Amino acid sequence: MGHEESHGEEMDLAQIQELCIIFMKECPSGALHLHEFKRIFGVPSTSAEESLFIETIFHSFDTNQDNALDFLEYVAALHLILRGDLEDRLKWSFKMYDKDGNGKLDRQEVKRLIRILYKIKSQTIDMDLTPSEVCDRIFELVDQNNDGQISLAEFMEGAQKDEWVMNLFKVNVNAASWVIQNCGKLP
Repeated sequence: MGHEESHGEEMDLAQIQELCIIFMKECPSGALHLHEFKRIFGVPSTSAEESLFIETIFHSFDTNQDNALDFLEYVAALHLILRGDLEDRLKWSFKMYDKDGNGKLDRQEVKRLIRILYKIKSQTIDMDLTPSEVCDRIFELVDQNNDGQISLAEFMEGAQKDEWVMNLFKVNVNAASWVIQNCGKLP
């Protein structure tokens, strides 16, 4: 339950060239900046939660921390989101959710994430539960050693064995629809 097959087949040269053409059309400077990233993902300027979440995603892909995604960072991001295997996507998600970088998710980090996800995924989340109730349910299902923190191993195992947890933590970005619109197919 919750297990997905890897979409990890390699991209061919023609697909990379096509992505490069699109990237240079959208980003003539050769760099994708945060405001362009938000536009691509359709983040309204009025949504502070969505904006913060997209900024977190953006910075997780900005590996050289120059506040811009170059073509290699852009391709790596698309590859992870659209074709990355489940384990790689879960590791990336965990790292992004772990705000203090201590390698564990505490209740405050999980509640913050749930509040953001409620705003972003309001159509797909069971809104009968409050963020605190969702947090309690997550810790009940995932925190195996009951230490009040979720380790990477607990996160990965919990997400893979429980479909509800997997669907909650899945990062649904609209990059696929943007790529399809601009490429005609997924890379």
